[in-house]
Amino acid sequence: MQKIFFTPGPTQLYPNVAKYIKEALKEEVCSISHRGNKFQQIFHNTTESLRKLLNIPEGHHIFFLSSATEAMERLIENCVANKSYHFVNGAFSERFLTIAQELGKEPEKYEAEWGKGFNFNFKIPEYAELVAFTQNETSTGAAINMADIYAIKDKNKDKIVAVDVVSSAPFVDVDYNKVDSAFFSVQKGFGMPAGLGVLIANNKCIEKSEYLQYKNYNVGSYHNFPSLLKSANKNQTPETPNVLGIYLLGNICDELHKHGMEKIRKETEKKASLIYNFFDAHEAYKPFVLDKGIRSKTVIAINASNSATLIKKLSDHGFIVGSGYKELKEKQIRIANFPMHKINDVKEMLSLI
Repeated sequence: MQKIFFTPGPTQLYPNVAKYIKEALKEEVCSISHRGNKFQQIFHNTTESLRKLLNIPEGHHIFFLSSATEAMERLIENCVANKSYHFVNGAFSERFLTIAQELGKEPEKYEAEWGKGFNFNFKIPEYAELVAFTQNETSTGAAINMADIYAIKDKNKDKIVAVDVVSSAPFVDVDYNKVDSAFFSVQKGFGMPAGLGVLIANNKCIEKSEYLQYKNYNVGSYHNFPSLLKSANKNQTPETPNVLGIYLLGNICDELHKHGMEKIRKETEKKASLIYNFFDAHEAYKPFVLDKGIRSKTVIAINASNSATLIKKLSDHGFIVGSGYKELKEKQIRIANFPMHKINDVKEMLSLI
């Protein structure tokens, strides 16, 4: 029985990932030098494909890391001398905050209950150097409207605004001219094997890193922003990177662009409406996020007291969904809704429930 993974990540691979891996092996991509012309071409092709797919302006730099968690660490190291400010309403926004604490900074937070939103009608502290948003909280299925993030940036032009779009990219439509940085990993909406993170950062981020470096702050070693930029300008990375992942990402971006992001967003919204409408009407299982205005379109958390039984039932029929996160593990299921998930599979899964 072929399984279909509706897990929040790693998740279902794009069907053509296997084909691209075979092509990579045939072209000996996994053995080439990361200082050679062939890799430089792969790097260039993938960054250009990302720019085209996500409308990333030339003034924003694209860095390849090991994960989105590393991206959080790099942003704190390179853009914060002392104080960052974090919007926290779940486990991954909490992780961003914790990383700042572990790096010896003095982060502050505006905390909302898990699954709840924020009141943005307030003033960010003057001393905050970076404002951290988790646009789509994977642990709870709560999302922040990008317009609210833009408004915060508009009122705080001196501060760096960094946005975690790990479980909403490429669906979320980010205007990169209105934020300073965004980051994601590839094992969710890009339908790839895990092991590659992408960090997008503008010149404001680079300049802050250079300033901190000049002032003898620790901004990291080989993956500090000046080092990453120096290598990226040569279509390279500071170290031997995940060459296969970068190669696959370029091909997946080309495929998504060919399909059309406008069409992908409409398909994602249609599937999300189908799922939410089903559970809003269900007697036993209900969406965790009650406010329809902040419900994620890409990770849908459902309260289910017998979640283990439901997960097993679906698994027995080939549908793999996620459990709740941490303390919600036994009380919820989480259903991913990424571009590779087909509406007919969604309908069949719901019919089993």
